[in-house]
Amino acid sequence: MTNAWSRLTPRHKSWMVTGVIVLTTFAAGYGIARLGTQGDSTVAVSADCEDVLYWYDPMVPGQHFNEPGKSPFMDMQLVPKCAGEEASTGVRIDPGLVQNFGIRTSAAEYGVLEPEITVTGVLAYNGRDVAIVQPRAGGYVQRTYGRAPDDVVARGAPIADILVPEWGGAQEEYLAVARTGNSELAAAARERMRLQGMSDSLISSVARSGRPHSTITVTAPISGAITALGVRSGMTVASGQTLAEISGFSPIWLEANVPEAHASSVRVGQPIEASLTAFPEDRFSGRIVAILATAQAASRTITVRAELSNPGGRLKPGMFAQVTLLPERREALLIPSEAVIRTGRRTIVMLKQDAGGFAPAEVRIGREANGRTEVLAGLAPGEEVVTSGQFLLDSEASLTGLDIRPVDAASGDTGSGGGARTQGAGNATLSATGTIEKIGERSITLRHGPVPRLDWPAMTMAFAVEGSAQLRGLKRGDHVRFTFTQSEAGPRIASITKVDQ
Repeated sequence: MTNAWSRLTPRHKSWMVTGVIVLTTFAAGYGIARLGTQGDSTVAVSADCEDVLYWYDPMVPGQHFNEPGKSPFMDMQLVPKCAGEEASTGVRIDPGLVQNFGIRTSAAEYGVLEPEITVTGVLAYNGRDVAIVQPRAGGYVQRTYGRAPDDVVARGAPIADILVPEWGGAQEEYLAVARTGNSELAAAARERMRLQGMSDSLISSVARSGRPHSTITVTAPISGAITALGVRSGMTVASGQTLAEISGFSPIWLEANVPEAHASSVRVGQPIEASLTAFPEDRFSGRIVAILATAQAASRTITVRAELSNPGGRLKPGMFAQVTLLPERREALLIPSEAVIRTGRRTIVMLKQDAGGFAPAEVRIGREANGRTEVLAGLAPGEEVVTSGQFLLDSEASLTGLDIRPVDAASGDTGSGGGARTQGAGNATLSATGTIEKIGERSITLRHGPVPRLDWPAMTMAFAVEGSAQLRGLKRGDHVRFTFTQSEAGPRIASITKVDQ
């Protein structure tokens, strides 16, 4: 060996040393890799099923792996997907991991949804309370009483004195006929004066005084503001000419601009409240009297008109107001808005089931306000929906091909077509025994035995109740005997009593 080494040239010796170094480095790396593989296999999550389809990271469920190990995305072990889970009716998560995933739930409960709408508005004259002041005959204006536009006048206030020359001759003729004692001629003369525009009170005054009265005083027929004035002293006016226009403002109009998105929440007769900068301590109440026919193209709003009482005329047209449209107070089945998943084609929620199970259910929703959404159909009172982490569960449910519970399959559904159907029971009162799982304000969740008349197996479901008084003295875990009725609106408790097991 020594002779062979000595016969090698320096270049050959350099090549051999380099080769030995490379082989040694490769062997060391291979050994380290083997050790790392053995170490990882000791901490990999073991599968509880015989047939594992693939391994995946729950936080990135779309990525599949053929072998167990550590997730390349998160600092956690891969989870096995068992073949038997394909036929499951929901997604199951180890109860110990629910908190780690940040999954929170909330029960569907009856409550009052109050989507108050606050908009801006402006006070305006009452367009239904407008009077046009016109003389009954032409003549000359002798006096105008110093009126000016925007003056506020009371009903009966004088506007102008007008001299009507032709009335003088008709009145003289009437007085002459009246002195003859001929009643028929006197009646004809009175009718002629009436046709010339004289009022009955003026004719009676002429008859009592025995003197002609050809000057008339035109007065305001209503109380309000003079919004137009077209009469001046000395001018000549014709019969039917407009002398003034008077607009009332008690009650006063309030016109508010409501966004198109809230148009469905506005109705005639709906109560409103208004606050004004001029009177910050006061709240003024009224009702919507009209919804105008056209929308504002620039602001995409509709105009609603309300009436406010205005005793003393404190409220002035043109004042700015903050308007609150009060909603109709009615109870509805409510869930947190964050629980709703909109897919574009339908709306779903993730329901909590027993033993860490979750399943998707389709719902039909209505109004939304204050972080809560009204459920019209698809849920029963007491069912728990996922409010945080639901998108992770929905993604997993989509991957496993789970069926989504249809809208009309919820027990005690709030929709017109939902709820459990009565099978030959009609409106009869049915009875069963069970254990209280949860007590709500308007519902109680019971784990009950079979109900043969409805072909119901033993199950856990929610029942509507009349009120909290019906459940007084009961608590979670009590064994009870109860009677209920079944209708299109779902099951409703008729009576419930605690019994000893």
